[in-house]
Amino acid sequence: MIGQALNRVDGPLKVTGRARYSYERPDFGRAAVGYMLGATIAKGRVTRLDVTAAESAPGVLLVMTHRNAPAQAMRNGSSPEGFGRAWPVLEGDRVTFFGQPVALVVAETFEQARSAAALVRVAYAVERGAYDLATYAKRAYAPRTANVGLATDSVYGDLDRAMSDAPVTLDQIYTTPAQFAQPMEPQACLAQWIDGDLHVRASLQIIGGARLALARTLQIAPERVHVDAAYVGGGFGSKLRIHEEAVFAALAARELRRPVKVAQTRRQVFTIAGRRPETIQRVRLAATGDGRLTGVGHDVNMQGSERELFVEQTATVMRSLYAAPNRLTRHRVTNLDVGFGEAVRGPGELPGLLAIESAVDQLAHELGIDPIELRIRNEPERDPEKDIPFNGRRMVECMREGARRFGWADRPTRPGTRREGADLIGIGMAAAIRMHFQGATRVAVRMEGDGRVIVRSDMTDIGTGTYTILAQVAAEALGVPADRVTVELARTDLPPSPGSGGSWGASNSSNALYRACEALKAKVFGPANSPGEQVDLAGEVARRFPDGIEGEGSIVGMANEPNFKDYSQHTYGASFAEVAVDSVTGEIRLRRMLGVFAAGRIINPKTANSQLIGGMIWGVSSALYEAAHVDPRYGHVVNGDLAEYVLPVHADIPAIEAILLDDFDDKANPLGLKGVGELGVCGTGAAVANAVFNATGIRVRDFPITPDKLLERLPELA
Repeated sequence: MIGQALNRVDGPLKVTGRARYSYERPDFGRAAVGYMLGATIAKGRVTRLDVTAAESAPGVLLVMTHRNAPAQAMRNGSSPEGFGRAWPVLEGDRVTFFGQPVALVVAETFEQARSAAALVRVAYAVERGAYDLATYAKRAYAPRTANVGLATDSVYGDLDRAMSDAPVTLDQIYTTPAQFAQPMEPQACLAQWIDGDLHVRASLQIIGGARLALARTLQIAPERVHVDAAYVGGGFGSKLRIHEEAVFAALAARELRRPVKVAQTRRQVFTIAGRRPETIQRVRLAATGDGRLTGVGHDVNMQGSERELFVEQTATVMRSLYAAPNRLTRHRVTNLDVGFGEAVRGPGELPGLLAIESAVDQLAHELGIDPIELRIRNEPERDPEKDIPFNGRRMVECMREGARRFGWADRPTRPGTRREGADLIGIGMAAAIRMHFQGATRVAVRMEGDGRVIVRSDMTDIGTGTYTILAQVAAEALGVPADRVTVELARTDLPPSPGSGGSWGASNSSNALYRACEALKAKVFGPANSPGEQVDLAGEVARRFPDGIEGEGSIVGMANEPNFKDYSQHTYGASFAEVAVDSVTGEIRLRRMLGVFAAGRIINPKTANSQLIGGMIWGVSSALYEAAHVDPRYGHVVNGDLAEYVLPVHADIPAIEAILLDDFDDKANPLGLKGVGELGVCGTGAAVANAVFNATGIRVRDFPITPDKLLERLPELA
C-alpha cells in the first residue's frame, strides 16, 4: 500500500458534510455563541467601557471585559514553553495591537452577539506607536535564538575580507511584507465543562500544546483538559497554538455553565491570529570570476512584538545551501506595535529563498554563467557550517531533471529579447531547500479478532491526508486491506505526538506507527520469529487472540536521534517558471511552472502532489500578489479581508507540474521518508521573480512584484 495513490479516506465525509468541524459539532447540545470585540486603536489604554446597552440587548447572556474577566495566568511571550504557554485574555486596560479583543459578548445566536457587541461603548487614550519596519529599523536587537532554538547568528571566516578581496561581489537589499496564513476554516473553539473538566472541540494543529496552554491559562491540571480536533480546515502554522477564541470559549462556558462556541471572523483572522513577519534582508555574495563563491552573507531584520517573541528562521536558509569558506548569517528583530509574528507555511525558507535565490540569479547574470551551472559549481560536499555529511541531498539532480523537462536550454539568455506580440516572455529557476525535523511521537495500533485494525494517535489531519497515509502504512505493515483500517486522531486521550507543523507530521506518525505494527507482530509471532509475506497475521490473531491484540511504537526527537547529529537533514527541489509580462501595462501572467523535488520515500503520490502544487501556488502568490499593508499612522491592516488581500485565483494559475524523484532516505528514519507540506513553497517565488527579470531585464527586490514596480522602466522596452 505504501506508494499507492489512494483516494482520501475522509473525502466522502467531507464532500457530503458529515465531517463536522469544531464550530459546528453538536456534541454538547445547543451552544451559546460568543463574539469578540476588537480594539480600534493599535496602542494605548482603554479609559471607558460602557456595556449597559449590550447587556440589555436581546438574547445576551454575558458581556466580559477586563473588569469582570476571571483570573488567569500571566502572559510570558518569551517563555520556553512554546505552544504550551499561557495565553490569557482581557489582561488589563492596555492595548498593544489593533483588533486586540477588549470584550466578549455571548448570546443565544451569533447575530445577537454581534449586534450587541456593536453597542459596547469604548473610549481610548491613544499613544504614539511604531508601525513601519523601515522607519524603526535602527531599533533592531539580537534575539537569544531564532525559531525552534536555531542559532541567532553564524560566523565562519571573514566575510568583510572576502567581499573586499573578491573580483566580483553583490550586496543588495530585499524586502518582503507581512503575510497571513488564512486557512479556509477560521480559528474556532466549542467548550463545555463537565464535572470540573474542560472539554473543547477546537481547530488546532497540535493537541498536546493546546491542552497545556489552556491548563496553564486557566490554572488547572492538564489532565482536566480534554481536546478534540477531529477535522481541521487548514492551518499553515496559524493553528500551532491556541488563540483568544479558545480561552474565551472556556471562560464563558464556565461562567454560564453551558456550552459556548467562539470563532474568529475572517477580518479577525487578519488581526487576532499571527502573521509572517515583514523583513528587510541584506544578501552579500563574493565570488571568483568563474563563479566560485568565496563568501556569503545574509542579514535579516524582521518585525517583532514585545507581546510575543517570534523570530522567523529566515537567515538559516543560507547555512546549508551553498559552499563558501567565509560565511555570516544574522537575525535581528525590531519590535513594532502591530500583531505578533508566528509561523506561516515555509517559515524562514519562503522569505529567505526569495532574497537568496534572486541574488544568486543576479550573480549568474553578471558573470555570464548559466544559473544552474553557477549553483552546481557551488554545491557543497558536506554541510558548510556543521561540517557533517548530507543525507539524501539530490539538489543537482532536481535541477538537471527540471531543466530537461522544462526546456531550460531554449530559454532567452539575454533578458527582454523574447516577445509574443506586446508580451515579454521570460524563464527563471531557483533551488529549494527545507529543514527536515523529527519530534518524539507515540502511536498505538490494535488488531481485533475479526481482522479489523485501529490506529490511534493525537496527531492531527489539517487537510493534508493523515487519515489516509496512516491507513496505508498500517495496511502494508499488517497485511490487511486499507478499508479494514480505522484511524483515530487528534484527541488528548490518544498517544501523544507533536502534531502537524514543520512538515514533520507524516514522517513522525508513520514511523511510530510502523514500529507499533512491528511490536504487534512481535507479540503474535515472538520477537525472534519474523513472519514471511505469506503468513496470515489476521488469521493468527483470530485464532490465538480472539479479543484482539495491541502494539505501541515510538520515535524520539532530534536531540536524541543519532542521525540528526551525524547528518545534515533536509529536503530539496528546483522550481522553473515561465511568465509573460505585458510591455504596456506591466501585468505579469504565469504561463507554466514545474517543480522537481527529493523528499525521501512517498507514501501517497496523490496527497503529496497536492501538497506540492499547493505550496508552489503559495510561492507564486508571495512573488506576485500577497502583502499585508499596514497603515503607518494607525497600525491597522488596510487590506484586512479577502476582497483586498490579494491572492491568486484559478485564472492566475495555469497547469502546474510537480515531480517527485524516486527516493528512499535511509538516514532519515526507518521508512526513509521526509515531509513535503512546505517544500513546494521553497524557492518557487524566486523562480517567478527570476523569470520576470529574464522577460524584462528589470530586477525587483521589493516583494511582491506588482505592475507599478515595472511600469517606470517598461517604456524602454516597448
